[in-house]
Amino acid sequence: MALSVMIPIATGDKAWPDLLADLSVLTPQDEIIFVSTEAISDQVQNSPAYAALPCSCQFEVSAPGRAKQLNAGARRASHDNLWFLHCDSRVPESSIEALLIALHDAPEALHFFDLKFQNDGPFMVHINGVGVWMRSRMLRLPFGDQGFCTSRATFDALGGFDESTPYGEDHLLVWRAHQAGIRVRAVGARLYTSARKYRTYGWRHTTARHLRLTAKQALPEFVRLLRERIFI
Repeated sequence: MALSVMIPIATGDKAWPDLLADLSVLTPQDEIIFVSTEAISDQVQNSPAYAALPCSCQFEVSAPGRAKQLNAGARRASHDNLWFLHCDSRVPESSIEALLIALHDAPEALHFFDLKFQNDGPFMVHINGVGVWMRSRMLRLPFGDQGFCTSRATFDALGGFDESTPYGEDHLLVWRAHQAGIRVRAVGARLYTSARKYRTYGWRHTTARHLRLTAKQALPEFVRLLRERIFI
């Protein structure tokens, strides 16, 4: 079961070598697609982590914006299983194995991982970790840093990531899945992400901003879901 792994890289981002080291357990049938706003192929290909990759790699230059980068990567992908990772993600080998099982069991679903923050931010992010678990497991509202993976058919049916929204393209994709009756399914394995932004911008400010923007975006989508369920 071959994977196409999309990794958007922002200008100046240096987190991707650690992720590439994790992906060295992929197979020669898999592929990684790096999507950036400027040419980075020489930089990536000269890294030790790149040399250890067994799979093929593609490089795509896209217009700025994570949604545009992710969609550009999906268009470039050769395989039917599309895995979207943030470049500061860390993925244990056991989680990749769990993902393959999940894709076999429910190929039509939108899959996500349980999120664990790394120890590079304030202690209070552990509270956020509990909130992420409740939001994604109980409400089935994961965010993009939880490593979405789905089939090309499902991704196309959802219309890809919304390039018109200024934020929350991952959040909107999940709402589209619920509205379309597509399962949003936990892989049952962990993916790790950096907590640096909570240290840089402050835990209270960052958490409050995320909650405010999420609620603002979720309310009209929830109303739309209710209307569709009532009139179907």
